[in-house]
Amino acid sequence: MSELKINNLDDIELAGKTVLTRLDINSPIDSGTRRIKNENRLNMSLPTLRTLKERQAKIVIIAHQGDSLDYQNLIPLTEHAEKLTSKLGWPVSHIDDPCGPAAQAAIRALAPGEALLLGNLRYLAEEISTFENSVKLIPAQMASTYLVRSLASLAEAYVNDAFSAAHRSSPSMVAFQEFLPSAAGHLFFDEVSALNKVMRGPRRPCVFLLGGAKISDAFGMLGEVLANGSADTVLTAGVTANVFLAASGIELGAANAKFLKDLGLEGFITEAKGHLERHQDKIVMPMDLAFESGGARVEVLVNPAMAAELYQDLGSLTIAAYKQTIAKAGTVFVNGPSGRYEEPLFSLSTRELWQALADSPAFTVIGGGDTVTAAQSLIDTSRLDMVCTAGGALVQYLSGKKLPLIEAMQRAWRPPQLR
Repeated sequence: MSELKINNLDDIELAGKTVLTRLDINSPIDSGTRRIKNENRLNMSLPTLRTLKERQAKIVIIAHQGDSLDYQNLIPLTEHAEKLTSKLGWPVSHIDDPCGPAAQAAIRALAPGEALLLGNLRYLAEEISTFENSVKLIPAQMASTYLVRSLASLAEAYVNDAFSAAHRSSPSMVAFQEFLPSAAGHLFFDEVSALNKVMRGPRRPCVFLLGGAKISDAFGMLGEVLANGSADTVLTAGVTANVFLAASGIELGAANAKFLKDLGLEGFITEAKGHLERHQDKIVMPMDLAFESGGARVEVLVNPAMAAELYQDLGSLTIAAYKQTIAKAGTVFVNGPSGRYEEPLFSLSTRELWQALADSPAFTVIGGGDTVTAAQSLIDTSRLDMVCTAGGALVQYLSGKKLPLIEAMQRAWRPPQLR
């Protein structure tokens, strides 16, 4: 990738080497069964693992699942190893120890071409979000962390294929580059390349469809893509649309006002007003919305004084107009479902618009955890050009912010004559 000075797998020696491989296979977990319910990140990690196997590396996989802020998903990686074994067709062994004596012994016992998945990194305090946000170590200071002290001396190379965690400044993401020859994996380059095609010289017109309930993501990237001219049109949906309608002076009623207040989203109305003042010609808001009444779906035209209902989907007129915009686009980026798709009454817009996305000849990219989960339940995502594994990292990258992983990988880059 010419725009990033980052080594790829062809740039470092792999054969017979112990290669510490940081993946992001953090997966949604069913709250009842405690089993993995979406395997997208596992599937996307396979090409890099296959290359490492073909090059006869000793593959030591480090990864996380859940967090202190996501405790219900903090489980062992046993099932992850089982699924990787099934998908790859060769064994990925697992030890429920991230870097202690048992893990170290298992690493030393590896033969070329064998793979070992170590225990959940989030067992370690230095790898959880709370530690990162409170202690704020820089990579050079991470040499003293338990993970780095335990594993750096056992490895001969480091590979990172976890772009979806690129916004994290944790030892497993940014420290090993200080000590080991380092390269990014296939998925890393695929995701960055896809996002660059959206951000830098996209095929025109370039359309952003921004929805979902986590509107901080939409607003995180809006300012950048509108200011730098990446987006020709922004189609608003979900809670993002409701905020923009409120900013434009539409009264959506007490139920929606309470919803925004309860989630602390009222402040985004002021931000939306600023976007409308500067880029009203690029921002498209719904013409009609849907709500539930007596167990039935009801659609109403947007008007200055809406009925006091909780609006949870786009209406048919808006869906038709948005589909036309998508059909004429050269590039389409989607973040967030356009309605409350989990409910049959409110899945219409998400299903229709994402089918339009799959049918479009445009370069199509979707990203974000809920976005990918919803898309895979409603359409054949193989018809899209890129299904990004990233959520927070994607938003920060499209917002023009520096990502700790990219900075660490660029520091580790060496020109060919010095490799």
